[in-house]
Amino acid sequence: MTRARMPRPHEVAAAKRDPRLLRAVREQQGDDAWRTRGACQTVDPETFFPAPSEPADAAVALCRTCDVQGACLAWALEVGDCHGVWGATTPRERRAMLVAWRSDAPQPALTGAAQGPEHRVGPVACLPLVPIQRRDPVGAASG
Repeated sequence: MTRARMPRPHEVAAAKRDPRLLRAVREQQGDDAWRTRGACQTVDPETFFPAPSEPADAAVALCRTCDVQGACLAWALEVGDCHGVWGATTPRERRAMLVAWRSDAPQPALTGAAQGPEHRVGPVACLPLVPIQRRDPVGAASG
């Protein structure tokens, strides 16, 4: 399995202008029942989670016809979902959008407590992580 890479600056700049991200920003505070109206409700969920070697074209095409595309993408960016097709975007596209989303999102107060509807906790990062190196081999006796 290949590791996801950090989006390059030109990819983030392009993501900031992407109409799908702009729609997600507009629709992020909308109706919480958007999932019940999604075009994906009538399709096999496997369509939206293709293997890494398979194209996601069918899922993206279906998402482009959906009325809740913006809310769907906003949700995926909020929770940092790195897998599958959400809001007509692939995981690679969302990684760049997530950097743009986080840079434009209001930051929570220093205490971490929400101080009103204008403050929200930022989304979880969907960016590559560095593997943790163990100091002791698993099962080794400590002495």
